[in-house]
Amino acid sequence: MGKSGKKNKKQTADVKEAASKDPNNSSKKNVRNKPNNKTNWQNVMLAKIGVLGTAFLISVVALIFSTSSEQQPVFASAKEGHEKLVAEIPCSKDYVSEPFKGCIPSQCKRVVLDHMVTTDEAKSLLLLAKKGLAFGGSDGGASILDLHSGALSKGNSFVDIFKMLGSKFSEVFTKEDFQIYKRVKEKVFQAIINEFNIPHTDLYLTKPTFFSRMTPKPAKTIHDEYWHLHIDKKTYGTFHYTSLLYLTTYGKDFTGGRFTFVDKDKNSTVEPKLGRVSFFTSGSENPHFVEKVSSGERYAITISFTCDPTKAIKIQ
Repeated sequence: MGKSGKKNKKQTADVKEAASKDPNNSSKKNVRNKPNNKTNWQNVMLAKIGVLGTAFLISVVALIFSTSSEQQPVFASAKEGHEKLVAEIPCSKDYVSEPFKGCIPSQCKRVVLDHMVTTDEAKSLLLLAKKGLAFGGSDGGASILDLHSGALSKGNSFVDIFKMLGSKFSEVFTKEDFQIYKRVKEKVFQAIINEFNIPHTDLYLTKPTFFSRMTPKPAKTIHDEYWHLHIDKKTYGTFHYTSLLYLTTYGKDFTGGRFTFVDKDKNSTVEPKLGRVSFFTSGSENPHFVEKVSSGERYAITISFTCDPTKAIKIQ
């Protein structure tokens, strides 16, 4: 045998010796154990799921962070006042199988109204929200006050403000407070039924309808994580039409906290402004998220409506 053959034989022996010492080497194990087809199949599937899941998460994160840029398209700026802004969009198939034909949308939209609710009404509701939230408040960045169910954020959970205040409730929240609240709710209700041509007997207030306060505090529970992309109809189940009344102004009372609709080609942002009302159809045609508040306090009221009479609520 020539030098070349001896050299190759020695290299082969060296490789075998190294492999036998390598704890991660699988060739030795494969000699002793038959391949487990089930395990191999599961490993392959898990690997594929892992790759797809990672790619999806990266895409979502990239989308959210890229769309939270100050340069994204603004549908309604806080620096401007609008009598009415309307964006018509194709409806999703979320409503097709529903029986509420006089109420469910035939046209889907996003609407902004800046002069329907007066400044005095908005300021009164802001004071109402602050009075209620003074009795609680989340340890994280998002607190809610629901004057229908009594739910109030407190610490890392919720308490019943009706039970908490008892007979003192009427001392904290006056008849005038509720008169203003009902009047504003009625204005929003009328605007929605007029815009979507809904008989007034077919649309109902539903839950959750609540005041919210968002701050830069880090989240402590899942309830503080308001910034996730979501669809109201799927998140809450009862919504057909979502409305928001803003009680503070972007760029003045807080930074961050803008409301963003996520579309296929580009996003569309509504900048909160004291007294601004924004409403839209609640289905998959309107996925959205709220930017994290970076400074100050953002107050708003979510007023939700349903076409399903079994999901209706009344103002107490």
